[in-house]
Amino acid sequence: MPETSEVTSTHAFHPLDISATTFWEKDFRNRDDTFAELRAIDGLTWHCPTESMFPHEETGYWAVTRHADIRHVSQHPELFSSSNGISMDPMPAEIQRNMAFFLTMDPPEHTRYRRLISMAFTPKQVRRIEAQIEANAKRIVGELLDELDSGAPVDFTDAVSKKLPMLTISEMIGIHPDEYEAVAFAAESVFSAGDDDYAGGLEEQAAFLMTQFGILTGAGVELAKKRRVDPREDLMTNIVNAEVDGRRLTDDEIGAFMVLLGSAGNDTTKQTTSHAFKALMDNPDQRRWLLEDLEGRIGGAVDEFIRWSTPVISFARHAAVDTEIAGTPIAAGEKVVLFYCSGNFDGEVFDDPYRFDLDRFPNPHIGFGGGGPHFCLGKQLAVMELKHLFTELLTRLPDVELGDPEYVRSDFVHGIKRMPVRRV
Repeated sequence: MPETSEVTSTHAFHPLDISATTFWEKDFRNRDDTFAELRAIDGLTWHCPTESMFPHEETGYWAVTRHADIRHVSQHPELFSSSNGISMDPMPAEIQRNMAFFLTMDPPEHTRYRRLISMAFTPKQVRRIEAQIEANAKRIVGELLDELDSGAPVDFTDAVSKKLPMLTISEMIGIHPDEYEAVAFAAESVFSAGDDDYAGGLEEQAAFLMTQFGILTGAGVELAKKRRVDPREDLMTNIVNAEVDGRRLTDDEIGAFMVLLGSAGNDTTKQTTSHAFKALMDNPDQRRWLLEDLEGRIGGAVDEFIRWSTPVISFARHAAVDTEIAGTPIAAGEKVVLFYCSGNFDGEVFDDPYRFDLDRFPNPHIGFGGGGPHFCLGKQLAVMELKHLFTELLTRLPDVELGDPEYVRSDFVHGIKRMPVRRV
């Protein structure tokens, strides 16, 4: 298929601008007012490219905002390819391939690599680490209780949200504890480089992103070298010994895998934790309902945590052939952006979508993707982490109050940077 820079366009940009930095500075609900308008329009709308830290010649993208259309694109990789990149923001496909590994592949290549990586996330493998997840959740909440005893505000994102996914992924892959913090910061930075807390202007953002990318890939390559000569009972040992089509992964591929696992496996669960905890604090009736039968209700509650949080805002595809979506002709090579943040609040699918409803059923959210070959591999791991962590929080935490959260400015991750909590 053609590179995106070769695609020309005469489409008119829609007046509802969802590409501007100012749009992504709005809060989630105000943004969805705009997405609701787009959902109500027949067909798709064409939008100008977002600002980018990389030089580009992109002409624009189609906004896919309805739940049904997102699922359609997700489930038809023969029509909508990932190989030219998955970022809403213009970014060279080669950089995206190095950062996102097999997310930027299509079947059958994607299928082969996914089969290799999936061995880390089978139900059997996830169950093996459940006791470790439960123990870490208990320790994290215990440490939070100790910090709250001082009476001073505690940053919930730092004390709780980021810790469990960081520990889980680091321990699974075999990262040394001394490197946990650096790897976790680099992973969250991959998603949040556009926020001023991480980097300044576009040039600084590009340099910052590539530095953090180098930290992650370097950690993966160095660990792979160690495990080739000193194998352990961890995921990296399995990865360096595994074969795809009769060959083993290269250092570059292992480095890219490290970026993917560190970012997707860490920051997404972190953000869901923060948003879900705030929603529980804002909706005490839902908290009480959940506590009435915590063991029986936590599974369904986690689905609503993820729908409500929608930690990954968007992914992109490019049309592999001339096709259409919702009656709109899409030319080969044109970019389509899947807005999960919109699809998860589609009133055609979810009754009263702005209600945080832990008893919502059915709940066909697309927080793990819209199905198809790229459906999130780490779903079972994320669900297990959230179940254990919120069991601890809901049964052990005293009465607390939250301060105002500070949000990450991003068109990719629905993130909370800081959120103070203190005893009442």
